[in-house]
Amino acid sequence: MRAFAHRQRMQQMGLRREEFMGRPVIAILNTWSDLSPCHAHLRERADAVKRGVLRAGGFPVELPALSLGEVMVKPTTMLYRNLLAMEAEELLRQHPIDGAVLIGGCDKTGPGLIMGAVSMDLPVIFCPAGPMLNGRWRGTKVGAGTHTRKYWDEYRAGHIGERDMVEIEGVSTRSPGTCNTMGTASTMTSIIDALGLTLPGASSIPAMDAAHPRMASACGERIVDMVWEDLKPSRILSQGSLRNALHVDVALGGSTNAAVHLVAMARRAGLAIDLDDLDAAARRTPVLANIFPAGDALMEDFYFAGGVLGLMTRLTDRLDLDALNVTGGTLRDALARARVDDDDVIRPLDRPVTTAPAIAVLTGNLAPDGAVIKPSAASPALLTHRGRAIVFDGHADFNKRLDDPSLDIDETCVLVLRGAGPVGAPGMPEWGALALPKALIRKGVRDMVRISDARMSGTHYGTCVLHVAPESHVGGPLALLRTGDEIVLDVPNRRLDMLVPDEEIARRRAAWTPPPSNYARGYTALFQRHVTQADKGCDFDFLEAGAPTPEPDIY
Repeated sequence: MRAFAHRQRMQQMGLRREEFMGRPVIAILNTWSDLSPCHAHLRERADAVKRGVLRAGGFPVELPALSLGEVMVKPTTMLYRNLLAMEAEELLRQHPIDGAVLIGGCDKTGPGLIMGAVSMDLPVIFCPAGPMLNGRWRGTKVGAGTHTRKYWDEYRAGHIGERDMVEIEGVSTRSPGTCNTMGTASTMTSIIDALGLTLPGASSIPAMDAAHPRMASACGERIVDMVWEDLKPSRILSQGSLRNALHVDVALGGSTNAAVHLVAMARRAGLAIDLDDLDAAARRTPVLANIFPAGDALMEDFYFAGGVLGLMTRLTDRLDLDALNVTGGTLRDALARARVDDDDVIRPLDRPVTTAPAIAVLTGNLAPDGAVIKPSAASPALLTHRGRAIVFDGHADFNKRLDDPSLDIDETCVLVLRGAGPVGAPGMPEWGALALPKALIRKGVRDMVRISDARMSGTHYGTCVLHVAPESHVGGPLALLRTGDEIVLDVPNRRLDMLVPDEEIARRRAAWTPPPSNYARGYTALFQRHVTQADKGCDFDFLEAGAPTPEPDIY
């Protein structure tokens, strides 16, 4: 009866019975939207995927999924990553689907789609949106996000004018596609590539290169065979593929946001990972990709230099070369055809971009469960620092007081933002690259130590300590800090401490009361009740636990 109803309704849409009978049904989960410029080309890429599916004898069906355009979504796309993960899982569960192509690329779409697909465990292949083309302004390379911050600071300092800023707006992001720096988007699509869930090397292809629609068509063709082979994420993902992803991440100088997303994806697959694994990988593998914000090249340069496969040829002594990928082959097979064509963009191990690691994990009495910093994008002189805390309770308080002439602050102080974590913000927005006071900007100051329970964009830079866990809203030590307390940052020894006696901390804790929630209903209330802390991946507790969800009853 159920099969009869399915065939009946497909014919209702004008399809001939012969067009779908006996063919694997391939879902194309498409995160295109009019308000996601990173995904502006994904309608056409879905058509390319369909061509590949049809060529291989499958039946393609396109299903729209939540689009998370990083710049357009308020208050932060991170609030909705788990919603996309839930939607992806349930779209694959509720429909008669045999396999899926997941199309996305902007920061949270990759992790969200993968988290849902891993939980569902059907054959899937990820088709990355690809980075935008290189940008230039007056002869200078412009990296999306990175130079947005740089030029904004120069504008606030009075060094460039409003007409310059208008000009920069129009030339710095030249095409559809994700940020052309090593921001969160390219970090995460490269990680998904290293995990074996894309066609090898697919993550490096620029969005507007003719190779990109060809790659999308190849994804459609390959997923049909994956269905016949029953090649699911559970067969591809392993501790070895996870190790590959860790080393690729740090060699790229990847976004600090990987510390949240990679943990979440791994935990969905039942793989063991924590922040210490990231720190250990960064201690062993230096930054080799000379890409903004740690370097001076862009993603299009990286593609022509050899892309992520070229990068992995530098790392073979620390990779699991027998790890499987969606082709059914191994990483060893994929790297047999890879090479590096530009030693300046993809550096050898003995000539890294910087001696500072891509990420460091800090603990101490301010961050018992950990915090992260990106030393490769920080000021070396500030990686060991002692300064007086200037504490802000939430982003509104920060914006209100930062440029107040009465604020007692200098460049030796430590800017602290709390109330910006997963529960408190809510959603852990990218507020962590805190703006500097205008008075200090005009003096020439371009970096200070900044600490928060927020995240920051992977395109940003500076001496920013992020993801402090537990966050202040749930009673983490950040909630007990006061303006005037001294803070010690010691990155070489991986420490973050406030110089406050234990007895005083205990007294403050006894007097602390949890802040009230402003959300009594809807998705945000659900998020606040069930999101885990940053060190655990900010997933929902009820999506990590228990047996797989059973297939729905059918009549």
